[in-house]
Amino acid sequence: MQKAQIKYRPLPSDLILMSLLGAFIYGLIAFGREWQADFNPSVTIDLAASAIPLYATFSALRGLCAFVISLIFTFVVGFWAAKSPRAERILIPLLDILQSIPVLGFLPGLVLALVAIFPTTNTGLELAAILMIFTGQVWNMTFSFYASLKSLPGDFSEVSQVIGLSHWKKLWRVEVPFSMMNLVWNSLMSLSGGWFFLSVCEAFSLGKQNYRLPGLGAYMAVAIQLGDTQAMLMGIAAMAGLIIVMDMLIWRPILAWAHQFRLEDLPGFASPDPLMKNLLRESAILNWFTIYLRRRAVRKKLLESQDDEPQKRTKVRKPLGLTRILFHPWIQKALSGFVLLITFLTIVLGTSQLVGELVKVTPSDWENVIQGALFTLLRVLGALAIASLWAVPAAIWIGTSPQRIRIAQPIIQVLASFPAPMLYPLALTVFLWLNIPMSIGAMLLMLMGVQWYVLFNVLAGAIRIPQELEYAMKVMGSSRTKRWFKLYLPSIFPSLVTGWVTAAGGAWNASIVAECLFYKGETIETLGLGSLISQAASNKQFELLAASLTIMVVVVVMLNRMVWAKIYGLAQTRYRLDF
Repeated sequence: MQKAQIKYRPLPSDLILMSLLGAFIYGLIAFGREWQADFNPSVTIDLAASAIPLYATFSALRGLCAFVISLIFTFVVGFWAAKSPRAERILIPLLDILQSIPVLGFLPGLVLALVAIFPTTNTGLELAAILMIFTGQVWNMTFSFYASLKSLPGDFSEVSQVIGLSHWKKLWRVEVPFSMMNLVWNSLMSLSGGWFFLSVCEAFSLGKQNYRLPGLGAYMAVAIQLGDTQAMLMGIAAMAGLIIVMDMLIWRPILAWAHQFRLEDLPGFASPDPLMKNLLRESAILNWFTIYLRRRAVRKKLLESQDDEPQKRTKVRKPLGLTRILFHPWIQKALSGFVLLITFLTIVLGTSQLVGELVKVTPSDWENVIQGALFTLLRVLGALAIASLWAVPAAIWIGTSPQRIRIAQPIIQVLASFPAPMLYPLALTVFLWLNIPMSIGAMLLMLMGVQWYVLFNVLAGAIRIPQELEYAMKVMGSSRTKRWFKLYLPSIFPSLVTGWVTAAGGAWNASIVAECLFYKGETIETLGLGSLISQAASNKQFELLAASLTIMVVVVVMLNRMVWAKIYGLAQTRYRLDF
């Protein structure tokens, strides 16, 4: 019997995949050289069109590195907070505080510390940029995963106990699949949150020292500072192209894969195969390699079964698995106690340093900070109200129709992923032309970014609404208005609350770039905490920066404890999706 020969014929899909792989490898090599290059805090940014592809590659790799760190943080901290009441009492308020601290609040400490650790190369600056992008991504993902675990239907937990699933199997077979739709949509939104502060992370000033890293964010920052309209337009086009490419290669395949985790299987909601999946399926080289690996695995399994045949009668007790050890109650308590102790000591040390800076703040500065906090609070609430007025009905209308989802999903992904600060110069030009005061214009600028948090969360909740409930209400003759108030709005309410919390945190963060803009060599600002933080970080006024961040944290924590916590409790009790 002759052995079948595997033949393949290169196809256009093979050429595309090889080109993408070659570009990715080249980008990794160039990015690695940038890390190991001699320390140069203020690299010259080339505004020529030929420099844009490399800058876009660097920015994309920084964003993806930060996203991987955010995903690991989300699974660990979100699961820990949802499963441990003692950790929940500490972690959730701590996350509230951390998400309310804008990127510029982390910037001075990260940059100065990492540059001191890596004084001879750009490694410190690169790590600082990635960690700052991480602070713009992680909170939305973590809160979404935590909220999904807390709102897991009771029937799911009961079935898991009946069939005897271990903690580890329940996590990966029940809890993660249930939270997957929310997590994927919020991951896309979180990556957009990282892009939002790209200009701040790649181009910033500390005192008299300017820091620049090669990337699209620095490219746009320099173009805006010089008022180079052509360079700004090229940067906007490059950012749009980068988002479209990442959407086609990464997010569309992930979203199509995530649709299998809906609560019911409806043919109408089957997503069309994305381009990347079609390329992989049609690749002759990849198919040949897959068949080759499968044959090797089958051959190896047959050989191992023949060698182990005499030993089958002897039962060998398997050692205790690592997962069972980690999920042991005593081990969990010990690990939780250790981590909480380290967290407590870090908080004590940081608080003592903070008090040392706050005592230096003058009464007039405190007055300006408190007044600025009130103005920024009004802008945050205004942006949330406007975003909810249009995003909630739009997300429900889109999410309850398979046809509308297929049409709107790629458009929304691209629009939401685009960093709003890159459009601020164009929006500012319109505001000046319409004579809109900057105090109101800053709220509209904040709205450009935070509205997508509400839209994405509500859309993820609307997609998860069981269609049987809608069909049942239609059979009972319920009007469309009654379906909205009795089915749609209660069903999406937990997701809406998550959207409000993350949007509020995003709005506070967005204030640092919306209330203080550098445009054509001039500084255009309005009274608010964001402008105070931006000025304090730029001028190295650490005591004013500490005071502004402290007031921002106090206001955000009070809102979370007095408002959002009660709404969260209502969402997790009265509006749980139990059936």
